[in-house]
Amino acid sequence: MADESWRVPTPVQELAAGMVEPPRQFVLQEQDRPESLLFATEMPEPIPVIDLSRLPAVDEAAKLRSALQSWGLFLVTNHGIEASLIDNMMGASREFFHQPPEEKQKYSNLIGGTRFQVEGYGDDVVVSQDQIRDWHDRLMLRVEPEEERNLSYWPKHPESFRDLLHKYASETKKVRDKILRTMAIILELDEDYFISQIGSKAPAFARFNYYPPCSRSDLVFGVKPHSDGGAITILLVDNNVGGLQVQQKGIWYTVPSKPHTLLVNLGDSMEIMNNGIFKSPVHRVVTNTEKERISLAMFFGVEGQKVLEPAAGLLGEERPARYRKIKAFEYIVGLREHFSKGNRFIETLKI
Repeated sequence: MADESWRVPTPVQELAAGMVEPPRQFVLQEQDRPESLLFATEMPEPIPVIDLSRLPAVDEAAKLRSALQSWGLFLVTNHGIEASLIDNMMGASREFFHQPPEEKQKYSNLIGGTRFQVEGYGDDVVVSQDQIRDWHDRLMLRVEPEEERNLSYWPKHPESFRDLLHKYASETKKVRDKILRTMAIILELDEDYFISQIGSKAPAFARFNYYPPCSRSDLVFGVKPHSDGGAITILLVDNNVGGLQVQQKGIWYTVPSKPHTLLVNLGDSMEIMNNGIFKSPVHRVVTNTEKERISLAMFFGVEGQKVLEPAAGLLGEERPARYRKIKAFEYIVGLREHFSKGNRFIETLKI
């Protein structure tokens, strides 16, 4: 029987302990390595900061429009989420990953030790021996719809984890709704258009990412270049260790972080629905040679049976549809297949 041990990847955190060189399954082709790509350490202009408490005021909405047209992402202040909740959520995330391996494996995303599922602790699916893996471990948990949460994958340690995630998920959903409503107003659509399009049972996942230090950060990616597939992503990043980069016009820029500030980026589903007026940004994560890094991404998606298509109110003789229709669940399937190969699925939908 052929050796298929590659289908059950060893956690990166374990590999990183005492490592000198990263294993070959993480090493990028020379042309894909972070230092070999066009890269600027400073952004040509600061990423826009949106005061959520002022939306949808005309001047603040204008800033949001500019951010979505230029970068596809922006920072959010005055979002209503208490600083203590943010600090405690990030602290609980770090505490989970610092547990012994046997404790984390209780929440493994491999059924029977071999069959991959989205929820749980581990890695993204490994589909071939030639696939180049990303230098991180993750814990993925469904938070919406609330009645579909599978608490058997929600860590019991630290004891505060479940309560913190419940509160944080509820608060970020409010942020999602306000941003979606403002986007609809900006585009002169009905205020609830996008909320209606994603559906009352729209899925949301919390993804906790752990990036161990890597002595050869020039050879690996924390996460390979990609765009998110859902509606919007709300991200908390490590205040002390950078690594997130965004691409604009072929150049990579480091995204700054600010304590207790949310980073929001558009997903492919929303790019399709707004007919490409606002773009879903291509981004990646690079690793640090000395320090670990933690992040928490809230992925807000679209109900699986909903059809992703440009809003009729944005189309006309001079503004034809730029994307073909596709059901949301079919898009996610295609996204996962293309992600493992380092490709963008949305490119295949362009008309």
